[in-house]
Amino acid sequence: MITGRNLATGIFSVAHMEGLEIKRFMFMALVGLSLAISSLGTPLYAEVRFNNATRSDTLGQPVRYAIYLPPGYDADDRSYPVLYLLHGGGSGQPSDWFTLAGLDKMLDRLIEDGTIRPLIAIAPDGRRDETNEVATYFLNDQDGVVLWEDMFFEDFIPAVETRHKAIASGDARAILGISMGALAGVVYQLRAPDAFAGVAALSSAFRTEDQVLGLSPDAYRSRYAGVLGAELEGQARLNEAWDAIQGETLVAQTDAARFSRVPRLYFDIGADDPFFEGTADLHVTLRNAGIRHRFRVSEGGHDWIFWRTSLEQALLHIDAVLTRGYGE
Repeated sequence: MITGRNLATGIFSVAHMEGLEIKRFMFMALVGLSLAISSLGTPLYAEVRFNNATRSDTLGQPVRYAIYLPPGYDADDRSYPVLYLLHGGGSGQPSDWFTLAGLDKMLDRLIEDGTIRPLIAIAPDGRRDETNEVATYFLNDQDGVVLWEDMFFEDFIPAVETRHKAIASGDARAILGISMGALAGVVYQLRAPDAFAGVAALSSAFRTEDQVLGLSPDAYRSRYAGVLGAELEGQARLNEAWDAIQGETLVAQTDAARFSRVPRLYFDIGADDPFFEGTADLHVTLRNAGIRHRFRVSEGGHDWIFWRTSLEQALLHIDAVLTRGYGE
């Protein structure tokens, strides 16, 4: 005989079992959703790889570099534009872009929010060796012993753009440089205008004649013994190698038509930077020659405080020249 109490107990048991089944169903649904999401692939992260190297017959030794790979690089088959990062002199080295500037985090943010297009960023090691007693300026030595610029164009760019998924075209290639690297980037852009879409030069290390003549022997040696020649005093420092990296010479040798519509050159320099005068002189030379460029003066000196605050605008310029954002 079914009593009211038995009936109530039975109803409670059924309801309790139904509740457990609902919870079990919801749990299994969540597990299935999780598995479905995971089946779509692991999350896409950007990556910085240090201590890479490529062979150079020109230098007769490997050239080390650090590389930034954008989110999704290993998950797709697309090719990417390449930004070459040229570090500063003295203690400057490829890792500075990531450990001191935080460039990878800035690229992550700008790419993630759609402000700039994904790209590969490659920072070659422009030091002569680990002691780096004499700067290379990423250029050829006056005596022809170390030909860094030749190596960059003939060995390095072809090798890294073959190894990594690069578009490998001048219109998909740009330079961002600091100080010594900024000078080299400007020289490269003007000497080989079709090899790069543009350059962003932060605190470019262009000195005036008076500044070069005023360097002590030790200061001259550490900066220019390679590029201009060793043990030079007085007017001997203003030689043919010096003339080769001056604005008038670079302008005379370049294809001005390449710069007629787009400001491929971007300068940002601190008002208190010791290279302000030399860079301003270059700006005037470019302006008078009709070479379009952007010249920005900001508060600051020649240091990481200035460079970190200048990087984002520099990257926006790089994206504009790579994506025809200037209306080309």
